[in-house]
Amino acid sequence: MSDISEVKYGESKNGPAWQLPAIILLALLALGGLGLAWSNSAKVDAARQAVAEQVKAVQQSVQQDMGGLKDRVTLAEKTNADLQGDLKVVTDRLKITQGQLKKARKEASEQITATTDKLTALDTSVHSELATKATSDDVKTVDTKVTQVSSDLSKTNADLTMAKSELGTLIAKNHDEIDVLRRMGERDYIEFTIVGKNKPQKVGNVTVELKGTNEKKNRANVVLTVEDKASEDKNRAINQPLFFYLNNTHLPEELVINKIGKNQITGYLSIPKANAPATSATSASKSGQ
Repeated sequence: MSDISEVKYGESKNGPAWQLPAIILLALLALGGLGLAWSNSAKVDAARQAVAEQVKAVQQSVQQDMGGLKDRVTLAEKTNADLQGDLKVVTDRLKITQGQLKKARKEASEQITATTDKLTALDTSVHSELATKATSDDVKTVDTKVTQVSSDLSKTNADLTMAKSELGTLIAKNHDEIDVLRRMGERDYIEFTIVGKNKPQKVGNVTVELKGTNEKKNRANVVLTVEDKASEDKNRAINQPLFFYLNNTHLPEELVINKIGKNQITGYLSIPKANAPATSATSASKSGQ
């Protein structure tokens, strides 16, 4: 009995051999679990802190954006208010300008009317004074000027209404009209005056001889010698051209009597420019003879 008791006591005092290692392993496991838990807790705290910082940053950014947006809205509201104010000012000024323009037009119209009335009154006054101060000498002077102007107009009308011959040439009736035709440059004009009967006179490239005159009927008898051939023309009327041709020419020369007196005639010889060479040749041949 005593042997059995010793054996049981030894087992209870020392225990099984595997308990100590198990206890150590459990302790190590507990320590590892605590370390892992602490590490995970630190990571969770760091993650929470990072998330909190991100949330804070997002909130700050949103607040900044909201602040900027608020400033923009405020600026837009201010700009809109300024624009409305400027528009009101411009509208008010435009109304004032329109009023001033209307007023200026009215004043201008009144001034024009007043000036017209003054001019009318002045014109009436001047005419009245002139009519009062006019004398018989002034009237005579005016009459003289009117007569002179009428004469000038008559001369101009005579130039414009110059008669034409049957061949279409213009007929001059006096020295002034001859000068008009001479300035045209189409013909040469030689004026002449023959006094006395039966006295042949050289006129240009022909010879003219007066045979008789009839002052009452303004007619004359003349003998015209052209290239040594004489022909008599009777009862030649005043301003009635006498046409004749030289040899080898196609345009006629004309003799016109403008004035008939007692045994006296005055007129001109018209020679076409185209006949000048033939005239020169004829004169040369006569000189040679």
